[in-house]
Amino acid sequence: MVDKGTLVEFKHQGQPRLGVVERPEGKKNWVVIDERGQAHTLHPRDLTYEVSDVTFKPADIAPFVAEAEAYIDPSSLEIAWEFLTEAGESADPATLAQLLFSDQGPAFCYAAHRLLADDKIFFKQKGDRYEPRSAAQIEEIRLQIERETQRQQEWEAFTTKARRGLAGESVDWEKGDRPRLETLERLALFGDESSQRPQAVEILNALGCAPTAAGAFDTLVTLGLWSVHENLALRRSQIPGHFSEETLTMAQQRLESPPPDPDAQRLDLTHLKVYTVDDVSTQEIDDGLSLEALEGGAHRVWVHIADPTRWLMPGDDLDLEARRRCTTVYLPTGMIPMFPVELATGAMSLIQGQICCALSFGITLTPEGNIQDYTIHPTLIRPTYRLTYDDVDEMLELGITAEPELHGLAQWAKTRGQWRLTQGAISINMPESSIKVSEAEDDIIIEVLNDSMARQMVAEMMILAGEVAARYGQAHALAIPFRGQPQPELPSDEELISLPTGWVRDSAIRRCMTRSEVGVTPSRHATLGLESYSQVTSPIRRYLDLLVHFQLKAHLRGEPLPFSSTEVTELAIGASSAAYEATLVERQTKRYWALEYLRRHQDRTWDVMLLRWLREDEGLGLIMVEDLGLELAMRFNRAVALGEQLSVRVSHASPRQDVIRFEEVVADERDVSSAVATVT
Repeated sequence: MVDKGTLVEFKHQGQPRLGVVERPEGKKNWVVIDERGQAHTLHPRDLTYEVSDVTFKPADIAPFVAEAEAYIDPSSLEIAWEFLTEAGESADPATLAQLLFSDQGPAFCYAAHRLLADDKIFFKQKGDRYEPRSAAQIEEIRLQIERETQRQQEWEAFTTKARRGLAGESVDWEKGDRPRLETLERLALFGDESSQRPQAVEILNALGCAPTAAGAFDTLVTLGLWSVHENLALRRSQIPGHFSEETLTMAQQRLESPPPDPDAQRLDLTHLKVYTVDDVSTQEIDDGLSLEALEGGAHRVWVHIADPTRWLMPGDDLDLEARRRCTTVYLPTGMIPMFPVELATGAMSLIQGQICCALSFGITLTPEGNIQDYTIHPTLIRPTYRLTYDDVDEMLELGITAEPELHGLAQWAKTRGQWRLTQGAISINMPESSIKVSEAEDDIIIEVLNDSMARQMVAEMMILAGEVAARYGQAHALAIPFRGQPQPELPSDEELISLPTGWVRDSAIRRCMTRSEVGVTPSRHATLGLESYSQVTSPIRRYLDLLVHFQLKAHLRGEPLPFSSTEVTELAIGASSAAYEATLVERQTKRYWALEYLRRHQDRTWDVMLLRWLREDEGLGLIMVEDLGLELAMRFNRAVALGEQLSVRVSHASPRQDVIRFEEVVADERDVSSAVATVT
């Protein structure tokens, strides 16, 4: 029961406020007038403190508060806590006022009340009294307060930086900013599935940005942390973009102080002319070709494969890092190597004019193209020419007599290809394209890779080496990863004859192809037309090829194999999974830049061909953009025949949303029918 004129404290909008009791309201409530003259209807439980034995008016509140505030010094609580802890006593406002101020007047007691009520460190309230906390509890609370203060300071510093960055100012981000930036990245990558979406939304709201995945992406771009063409497919993957300092240091140590060569007695083939043939942009040179003249006019084909095992050992840190990556990833913007670049493109590669370590496959063929005999050796070679496919095509077309070995290799490759066809090999000749993007991302070059003589020559020789490796592994019961492919169910002859020849027919065949399989048991590879096959020609950029090298070379030395059959199986499963992810990222990245290229060339007219129907009843078909070697799905609003060629122009393209729309362009420009490309 309170009397009229009693000064009381209550909470208003979460803050303490003083008022003077004016009159009762109903059976239990009271009307209280604050210093502003505002009336509040309060229940007794709403009152948090009352000043008894003194009558107040609303005008007295301000002077009373001013008098009390002069004594509210939180630092004095620690002295009171020490005294009460030693005495084993609790306190109330009057007790604390006497202890701190030696006075229990109304203003002193109210000051003590406010100290106790606001305190979060030294005392905890129990009923009307306050008990001192233990020293351990106080230490923990202080640490919590310190952490929260630091977090708030970091938050304010981060949002201040971010606002400056959004305004176009240069910002120096610190390590402490990374967690918050990463929450934005995760929202941009995974949208609503991001585990830290609430934190990202809080940041975006604080910055006045859209609290969505698109808003997070735009924010990161505006801050200069991401490119407008940021590769989200790569960021979503598990593919590591950089090597650790430890790995780079080890690579440098290997270059400066190579380990002992386990194949010290290498076969010296430096007298042979060696051709390396690659694209202009290729940096990892992992294969070369030679043709050796034998007595009686016969020839031995040599396929030289780079030997990265010269620079690492099974189970060392470089091997484990390569195993973790499993493959080099080739993107339009550049490659992500399996080994550090200094090794992959330097010491491990077959460099023109330098003596290089290799694993060489020497093969003699029958006139029909079957393997007659073979030999495998760790070797030393000296690559004579570094040629591009265009160089070789030109040399073969001109019939340059100074390079009879090159012509001989091309002829043997042709013979091999024909022999494989007799063994059931399946030939599919669909255009492939190469997309290159400049470092500044302002120039995109798309080149269609024609199935030229040079490419056929290199491909056949790599397949030949893979067959030899598999034969050796099978003959000696080695645990190596063999690659097989089940026989596909191809369209019937009647179906194929009904289709236009060329791309339409090849597309129908390709659609039926089955995925290849990897295991330690040899099996037939249907597309290649081989009874056994093992990839061995890219050990710098494919881990399973490197694994074959480890196993073959150990057996050639007469040593135990470094990997058991079980280990090879486990490594093959992991590598296949990583290779699939890398292929997916490569395809998605290539498609993004293909659509970006088309977006930038919306004024051009493109010749396309309908390859096959995806859903004919809906008018959805797969088309080939002929000049670019690109396949897109297109929905037609008119009847179109398979193999029909037509002209289209881009009307809208959004690479980030993976959407592109075309307009069909007719000769007289009068009939324009819309077609929409969808995700293939």
